[in-house]
Amino acid sequence: MRIRKKAIGLTALALAAALTLAGCSSTGGAPTNTSAPASGSGGGGAVADTPRLTIAMITFAAPGDTFWDKVRSGATAAAEKDNIDLKYSSDPQVAGQSTLIQNAVDSKVDGIAVAMANPDGLAPAIKAATDAGIPVVGFNSGIDKAFDVGALMVFGSDEQLAGESVGKRIADAGGKHPLCVIMEQGQTALETRCAGVKSAISATENINVEGTDMPSVVSSVNAKLQQDPSIDWVVTLGAPFAMGVLDTVTGAGRKLATFDLNKDAAQAIQDGKIAFSVDQQPYLQGYQSVDNLWLYKTNANILGGGLPVLTGPSFVDSTNIAEIAGYAANNTR
Repeated sequence: MRIRKKAIGLTALALAAALTLAGCSSTGGAPTNTSAPASGSGGGGAVADTPRLTIAMITFAAPGDTFWDKVRSGATAAAEKDNIDLKYSSDPQVAGQSTLIQNAVDSKVDGIAVAMANPDGLAPAIKAATDAGIPVVGFNSGIDKAFDVGALMVFGSDEQLAGESVGKRIADAGGKHPLCVIMEQGQTALETRCAGVKSAISATENINVEGTDMPSVVSSVNAKLQQDPSIDWVVTLGAPFAMGVLDTVTGAGRKLATFDLNKDAAQAIQDGKIAFSVDQQPYLQGYQSVDNLWLYKTNANILGGGLPVLTGPSFVDSTNIAEIAGYAANNTR
């Protein structure tokens, strides 16, 4: 609770920092490793004249999970501005993530940014990095434990708060029985989102689906809606899943909300088919992680004062979608 209450005020700080700096110019599969820029990076303009640094970014992205494209786009934009050689890699398994961290330590990178879906499992690898004098920044997940395992700064969304906010919006709209769709059972951040919804609407029900098999996801949600006509809202935890079940949900007369955003979900919000999205701003997470490692290495700056810097929840709905849709199409929102 201390983190949630105090860190909320840091959202504006994160956004202001991103705008100021920009003005200067889920489940199986093999790991990937490349330093090539992602599409839609938004780079360009003057490059910092500081010595070239190498920063490793490590995520738990599964193959085909487009959410992480935005994280990488933000990281790439910061790297291009800051004269950084960005080494991006991912593995959906904690053991693989630990190996990638150790590989970065062995190659003597200047900093590591890591998405901490399992902070406890990554703790030994992170300790190896900090023992070697390599600063580690956490982002996206595990923000409540990241400092405990050695992170210098943390950028992400308060998932409990986000879930509570979703539940409140649904309740205010008259919703009474939401169905929360968890596409990766056991993923703490996803379960926390649904727990937050349930804390606002006690009748919230969860359904676990196999996120790597979209036809199965659609079939499972459809079967549940047919079985229980009292379900009036469906909450998905990722934009691709919202699009996957869109016809099923709206065709059954229910309303749909989702976490996260992509181009198709933005269009569906414009069309009135998705009520709203709660966006953790992954582009900003990637940008801030890399840019603030650069600031630390070149000027000893630390953002957040020992508390997480929040990038969400940021809601996207009919009131602001016209402004945001273009950025979603460019893969930065």
